[in-house]
Amino acid sequence: MTAASHDTGKKTTVAAISVLASGSLALAKLAVGIAIGSLALISEALHSSIDLIATIVTWAVVRVSDRPADDEHHYGHGKFESLSALGVTALLYLLAGGILVEAYSRLREGTPPPTISAIPFIVLVIDIVVNYWRARALHRAARETRSQALEADALHFASDMLGSFAVIAGLLLAAFGFWWGDAAAAIAVALMIGFLGLKMTRTTVETLLDRAPEGVTEKAEIAIRSVPGVVDIERTRVRMVGPTYFIETIAKVPRTYPIDRVEEIKRAAQQAVREALGDADLTFTAVPVARDNESVRERIMVIARNSGLAVHHVTVHALDEKLIVSIDLEVDGEMPLVEAHDIAQHLENHVREEFGEDVEVDTHIEPLEPELPHGTDAPGERVATIRTALTEIAANSAIHDIHNVRVRNTDAGEIVNFHCRAAPSMSVINVHQSVDEIERALRRAFPTIKRVISHAEPPHAR
Repeated sequence: MTAASHDTGKKTTVAAISVLASGSLALAKLAVGIAIGSLALISEALHSSIDLIATIVTWAVVRVSDRPADDEHHYGHGKFESLSALGVTALLYLLAGGILVEAYSRLREGTPPPTISAIPFIVLVIDIVVNYWRARALHRAARETRSQALEADALHFASDMLGSFAVIAGLLLAAFGFWWGDAAAAIAVALMIGFLGLKMTRTTVETLLDRAPEGVTEKAEIAIRSVPGVVDIERTRVRMVGPTYFIETIAKVPRTYPIDRVEEIKRAAQQAVREALGDADLTFTAVPVARDNESVRERIMVIARNSGLAVHHVTVHALDEKLIVSIDLEVDGEMPLVEAHDIAQHLENHVREEFGEDVEVDTHIEPLEPELPHGTDAPGERVATIRTALTEIAANSAIHDIHNVRVRNTDAGEIVNFHCRAAPSMSVINVHQSVDEIERALRRAFPTIKRVISHAEPPHAR
């Protein structure tokens, strides 16, 4: 069973149990109130009747509110709960107004006090016990499922319980000869209904108006900022629909990151927000930004990527205070030189816009390697010849143990791959220079070789 279906079942069960209790207590209080002529008890019975209506509405609404989003309700059906809570609270205010009018009329006309017996006190004590249990159960379920409909129902039963205390006080006053006690108790019931409904009305209206829940924005931003790769947050918006937080954030990420890395950040942010808030739906918009620690080479690669160009072997150095940049640009090998030169010129202009007009840029144009060139393995004799040549060339360098030699024939020429070993203490630049010398010597010895790819590793490496 999913968490959503579990919450739905819990809300439905609690709401259904409340229907039976509300109906039974409302009928009992109404019958006793009419029998003894107590406005306070009749008012409390009518209050319970409204609560019965509220409970039935709640039971129906929670079965709808947890339905998933569809083509017409993109944010789900959670606001049905808010609407039902608002409607039932409005009924309570109408009831409170009617009670106040009737109580004022009785006080003005001096209506005789109700007939006092043990029966109304027994009914009210039972009512208090049942409402206390229901209010606690509903409040706990509402807190666990973040259901405004159940929260409104819990509020109604809490007001029922307080109203019963007020009715008891009014009946006791009447028993001691204070004729106005019953009407005063009815007024107290009406005032409690209005006071307790005020908070629920405010919360419901704020939800319907998409007011951000207090503290949620801060928690969401803390969670998002904790994700590696998020540089800053530009804006965050939060709304609540039923029990679900819908969060929209615009976050800054390094512009040097590839798309798949940005997607990883989005997924991590969604997970972080769910861990912080529970039921949350995050819409993450990534805005690429330049970081202060970007290198010149990284900035040039960003320029090329934004232009959709394939570049490699970007070299950068400074001559006094002048920046010197060299770039290898790959274009379609069948492209006319004039078009290729225009592309290179545009790239160089973008680099000057980024670093200033005095930067010196040279672009080497070369044919783009085919993505899937056709190739076949060379015969064993050819591989052995190449292996022997590599071993002889490496004998005069710091590179040794030539192994895993592979030779492939392609339309462009032979491609050679090999592994070799070097001392673990050698620097990367020294290893690279040594391997480069071997590769150049091999191409001089075998002009048909188009490309040589080497993999240097320390001793005992796999």
